[in-house]
Amino acid sequence: MKNAKAGPLLYGFLVAVLAASVFPLYYSFIVASKDNSVLGEKVPPLVPGGNLVENITRVFDTVDFWLAMQNSFVVAATVAISNVVLGTLAGFAFARLRFKGRDALFLVVLGTAMVPTQLGVIPLYMLMSDLDWYGTLQAVIVPALIGSFAVFWMRQACEETVPYELIEAARVDGCSVLRTFWHVGFPAVRPQAAVLGMFTFMTAWNDFFWPLIVLDPNDSPTVQVALSTLASGYYTDYSLMLAGASLAVLPVIAIFVLLSRQIVGGIMQGAVKG
Repeated sequence: MKNAKAGPLLYGFLVAVLAASVFPLYYSFIVASKDNSVLGEKVPPLVPGGNLVENITRVFDTVDFWLAMQNSFVVAATVAISNVVLGTLAGFAFARLRFKGRDALFLVVLGTAMVPTQLGVIPLYMLMSDLDWYGTLQAVIVPALIGSFAVFWMRQACEETVPYELIEAARVDGCSVLRTFWHVGFPAVRPQAAVLGMFTFMTAWNDFFWPLIVLDPNDSPTVQVALSTLASGYYTDYSLMLAGASLAVLPVIAIFVLLSRQIVGGIMQGAVKG
């Protein structure tokens, strides 16, 4: 059976999807490089203006955006690394270790994903207050150190890519459980771990609801809280707000570029059989 070749129609569709995906980001950059008068034009401009540096300067003059970027990076990086490490350990245990109550415990982990986030806000806020963590980054980091999605994702990855035969061979060679995980399990699921790290980093970077509740916007904001400050006031300065948003998206793009090979490999891992 010959492989089907992509025709002009398929390429045209892919180009249209790409353009539709990129255009909102590009138009945000266009507005960020102009003033608010651009929003009243009948024909939306497609060429950047000359006010980008001025708008970026106003962003840093309005809020402490450097501090917000630093706080968001600390939170997102810590949460991403923690979810990758703990999620991979838990996923390996649920997939390839036999212990009493394994399936029941895994169902409990999955059950936590069905609990709405809003349902736990009040007790979690009370706990942060009792720990005297209000206004500190650990109040945002600690509740997100591990999630049910990370455990589920890495369990599926371990089941698909780590055969029992390799585990048994490592045990015969005298490897401990942790050594078996490090030398056999983790190398096999590294692409999926990169995908998990990217998704977790992006989720933590874009989180707005919980940081708004537990952090002081004037003392220890994250990027999304700082952007909400830019959007507040008697009127919305869209050029100012979108200049901040353009800056806020740069770290996520940089992380994707750095991990692109692993991310694409992890996404395509289950698509190719043979």
